[in-house]
Amino acid sequence: MTRTSSTQVDSVWQSSPANSKEQRNEQATIVNSAGEAPPHWVTSDSKISYAEFLDWADEDTLAEWVDGNVVMTSPANVKHQDIGRFLIVVLELFVTTNNLGKILQPPFQMKLSSSGREPDLIFVKKERLSLLQNSFMQGPADLAVEIVSPESIARDHETKFGEYAAGGVPEYWLLDATENTATFYQLDANRQYQLIPLDPQGRYFSNSIAGLWLKPAWLWRQSLPNPLDALFEIGNTKFTDYFSHKKPGDLA
Repeated sequence: MTRTSSTQVDSVWQSSPANSKEQRNEQATIVNSAGEAPPHWVTSDSKISYAEFLDWADEDTLAEWVDGNVVMTSPANVKHQDIGRFLIVVLELFVTTNNLGKILQPPFQMKLSSSGREPDLIFVKKERLSLLQNSFMQGPADLAVEIVSPESIARDHETKFGEYAAGGVPEYWLLDATENTATFYQLDANRQYQLIPLDPQGRYFSNSIAGLWLKPAWLWRQSLPNPLDALFEIGNTKFTDYFSHKKPGDLA
């Protein structure tokens, strides 16, 4: 998730009466799209459960849940949106035509032991689709992708890096739109992320999505490639074979 505002980076707003007036004023801005504060937010210093968070945070509320606290976020910028849209189209078509599982995007959360995070994209293998609930996944996705914006550098590189490793997310992509850099991590047997280098052709090969590779250089172009051209370059033969046999009217 890369939508945290610059005034809230790595800040977790709690409802303790001991907080300063300034903090309490900031807390007052923590409302869902209906203008409602989280449960217990003003009357006590108790934290809210994940179930209470889900009841409070509708799909138009930009927020995550961390150790019982609510972390508010803000909308993504244009570059973030462009990269995210390109990845979603490429991965969705690749995964669907190869019958590998499901790609999900916000608003949809990944519930780990101590947090409910909303990565910019997750992939879930078909054999684990039973873990999907109505608005969240119960447990780690097979792949989590975060597109880093200026507001989320520390959160994505440090906080979520540790959370996702401890939570057992096997593969983590950090696509830093602030520096035009991409780092790819895969979890080892000790639940430690290992940095996976690109091959000599500048490609990263996914371990979770069988047969998929990506050139990070595509993401930093002023005009991103056509996702269909990227799929053709990747060599998704099932995708091209599928359309070679289609004709108008097949969907009817």
